Amino acid sequence: MTANGNGNGTAQLLGAGIEIVAQQKLQPESKIYDRVQQLVAFFKQQFGADPEFIVRVPGRVNIIGEHVDYCGYSVLPMAVSQSIFLAVAKNPDDSELQLRNLEEAKFAGYDADLKTLRIELPKSGGPAWYNYFLCGIKGIQENLGSQWKPTGMRIAVDGNVPLAAGLSSSSAMVSSAVLATAHVQGKKLDRRELASISAKCEQYIGTHSGGMDQAIAYLGRVGCAHHIEFHPKLKGTPVTLPAGKCFVVANSLAQKNKAASSDYNERVVECRLATRWLAKHKGLVNWEDIVRFIDLEEACQMDNETFEKLIKDNLTKWNYTRADICKELGVTEQELETKFLSANTRHMEQFKLRQRALHVIQESGRVAKFRKICEQLAAGPSKEGAKQLGELMRQSHESLRELYECSHPDVERLIAISNEQKVSARVTGAGWGGCIVAMCDSIEAADDYIKALKRDYYAHLPTHLLERHQPNNFSEVVFATLPGNGAELYVQ
Repeated sequence: MTANGNGNGTAQLLGAGIEIVAQQKLQPESKIYDRVQQLVAFFKQQFGADPEFIVRVPGRVNIIGEHVDYCGYSVLPMAVSQSIFLAVAKNPDDSELQLRNLEEAKFAGYDADLKTLRIELPKSGGPAWYNYFLCGIKGIQENLGSQWKPTGMRIAVDGNVPLAAGLSSSSAMVSSAVLATAHVQGKKLDRRELASISAKCEQYIGTHSGGMDQAIAYLGRVGCAHHIEFHPKLKGTPVTLPAGKCFVVANSLAQKNKAASSDYNERVVECRLATRWLAKHKGLVNWEDIVRFIDLEEACQMDNETFEKLIKDNLTKWNYTRADICKELGVTEQELETKFLSANTRHMEQFKLRQRALHVIQESGRVAKFRKICEQLAAGPSKEGAKQLGELMRQSHESLRELYECSHPDVERLIAISNEQKVSARVTGAGWGGCIVAMCDSIEAADDYIKALKRDYYAHLPTHLLERHQPNNFSEVVFATLPGNGAELYVQ
């Protein structure tokens, strides 16, 4: 097994089907070597000693399958090169956590005693950056139970995953904390288990994650997207993307923090209410306990087409009121609030159950078709097949804009330019701003497309954004990307 830090040899098998995060030695020829050395120097400046190990956890871009993971359906993301990096050393004689960020001016340092770990969230606005890290520590603490040791840690943090852009910067931070803490605690680094812990513990900052971001952060592989299934258990299958295709990520620079806004959780709530509504209609005695569309699909033994018909026949209104839902489910308004709404969705008065349900079921169908076409193209190239992939991406975006209502005017400007360039593109990530992902026919086509985006979109940014991004020719906000490896751990 090679371990050169260039994306080879990050996976090591232990027993049947258990993939662990291998300890590697970072080599000078690695693409991340200089960045890591800069972080190591910062660590030494802060703490007066060398770190013991380095953690790298990538961001991700989801090619297709948006807002379906928390409903139990599969997705097709790939890991990107943009990552969160940690330099870590433990304090065996001390229970103090010391967190320092390379961008000190933006992210102030944070100290805490791990014997009394608490995550305090603000009443308004998004969580402080270090709270994402504390989520990961708490996730391992709860997983280990009585085996947990409050071993202090000194940690320096760096990252180049754009914030609030739909490339999963927050989940990469949580996942990096999980991996670092697990290693310090001497826990076996099973990728699937760590991904599951990472997904679960993001709830501590109020985000009901479906698990896609954490799964690809650990399971990513060079050259492949991953078809990630969550039901009946977490499973990642590498999917070879069509030869010659190049993916471009373009950041609209319109930001929305999932944990600071209720929009994301409102969609989760609407999907869960729609599931229960339909489960009750189907006469399932345990309808209250069925919260994911995939569980309803399984209980009723429906295929995708049958499920779509069920939605269209039974969720006939475009807007449902609290009274509508209480009447259908046979609950009081107080029960609706306490049983079915989360803390930051109790203000909701209108519920778009039909639109949300249709998006999820149709999008899950698009994921299955996308994977099938990719597998067919791997056997032999086909212009028609490649064209169908582009059409699926366009359909996905239209559904996210119209049925899920999670686009943004700036995103729509990027999509319009993409259409003019005859490039298939869609919003990726939670939405409400953030990034689009586009599929180009070749590296040369991607270069031309990027030039068009710089000319027609980025050159017209407001002055404060131009001053920030133009000096490096917008290379951090629009770039071609290839699928990369998942989480890596380097020993010094």
